Amino acid sequence: MSLALIKSRALCGMDAPEVTVEVHLANGVPSISLVGLPDTEVKEARDRVRAALLTCQFEFPNKRVTVNLAPADLPKESGRFDLPIAIGILAASDQIRSATLDQYELAGELSLSGELRPVRGALAMAWRAAQAGRSLILPTENAAEAALVQGITILPARNLLEVAAHFNGHTALTPFTGEPLTGEPIYPDLAGVKGQAQARRMLEVAASGLHSLLLYGPPGTGKSMLASRLPGLLPPLSEADALESAAIQSLESRFDPARFRTRPYRSPHHSASAPALVGGGMYPRPGEISLAHHGVLFLDELPEFDRRVLEALREPLETGHITVSRAAQSVDFPARFQFVAAMNPCPCGYLGHPTRACRCTPDQVARYRGKLSGPLLDRIDLSMEVGTLSADELQNAPTGETTAVVRTRVIAAHSRQHARQGKANAHLDAGEIDQHCPADDKAKALLRQAIERMGLSARAYHRTLKIARSVADLAAADVISAAHVAEAVQYRRGLPNETRK
Repeated sequence: MSLALIKSRALCGMDAPEVTVEVHLANGVPSISLVGLPDTEVKEARDRVRAALLTCQFEFPNKRVTVNLAPADLPKESGRFDLPIAIGILAASDQIRSATLDQYELAGELSLSGELRPVRGALAMAWRAAQAGRSLILPTENAAEAALVQGITILPARNLLEVAAHFNGHTALTPFTGEPLTGEPIYPDLAGVKGQAQARRMLEVAASGLHSLLLYGPPGTGKSMLASRLPGLLPPLSEADALESAAIQSLESRFDPARFRTRPYRSPHHSASAPALVGGGMYPRPGEISLAHHGVLFLDELPEFDRRVLEALREPLETGHITVSRAAQSVDFPARFQFVAAMNPCPCGYLGHPTRACRCTPDQVARYRGKLSGPLLDRIDLSMEVGTLSADELQNAPTGETTAVVRTRVIAAHSRQHARQGKANAHLDAGEIDQHCPADDKAKALLRQAIERMGLSARAYHRTLKIARSVADLAAADVISAAHVAEAVQYRRGLPNETRK
């Protein structure tokens, strides 16, 4: 035959739309041309495929070879189309049997020797291939990742020869049957944090309702250590959430199947650009906020980030997703992450320190804190100063509760929330707050005083009420009391004033 059709997949954000690789052989000047909106990586497949076929002792057709990647208006990128193009050429030139080609989807990058190299997005491709009812042939390194999708046959291959032998009926590829991933994810233990009882309590409240938080204080007080303990306090990921998180990691070739069900913890450097944080590129890829989906995004030294980068966080914090629009395409990525930030009280870091003097002027302190806009701070649910520990506390402070003990209470609070409203407290909208956050008269009076004295915005009021709801859930209370509101209000005090003794 002179025409072969091979099924493969492109990547478009979280989706993997179907691509039909059409290979046609015709008389004319020997050449190979690629059409169908390929980018540079795909165009370079001409040389990789030719060398791989010749190295594997196949005959490269002495004809005009036209490869069409349909649909033509869908951008194609990366080397994932090397394998389907090579198999299409072999099928069109009758070097392999083509009777069963429509039962499979193929993806893989070829080396010049014919070895298969891993590709990005194997999990997304496997998900869509399962829906289409086809088996998926992938490089061996991608097999464990793709096999996380239920109801699909994954056929791993090490090189082009193994794939050709499979279609010719000589040696069939063996379906992947890796051992199921078991065991609990390993996180840093909260017991390693010395003292800081108030900060530990705030961390528990934040975990119970999936609230965002800001930790501020002098250097070395344990802000980063506390932030790193938060993922371990969160409830286990559901199967659907774990697959969604893994699929995003897969888009960046960063997913390790051994860490399946482990909540992501992302901590980008303060020099990160806006596209690195929210996603971007000519063919949009997920940024740090999406890679932290169903996990924790920690921004240390918050005022050191570019202001435009921080302002880009405002919409995802509210909506739980980010739309990246470029000339080529517009892609929507999920970004339901728990935001944690840390900062010093001033540029030198020692404003309010009990033993070290601050050398910053009031103007320097004001400019430093002025990098954080009011709308951004208004979207952070909890904030607390992490104070300096004395020598006696460092040496003699008793060991605090372990992550496992605190996590038990957090899971119980989450169970109450999902039984009551089907979501975490932090994700309630204004209408749901009125329905699911009932407060007694004393609590309402205290909230009214807080609004008047602290000048809380409507958003800050709702967030305070949601924090109080989380505190009540930890106490297994159905109605929010004044004590719950009082604790919630102290987490909304914001940064300390700039006066120094």
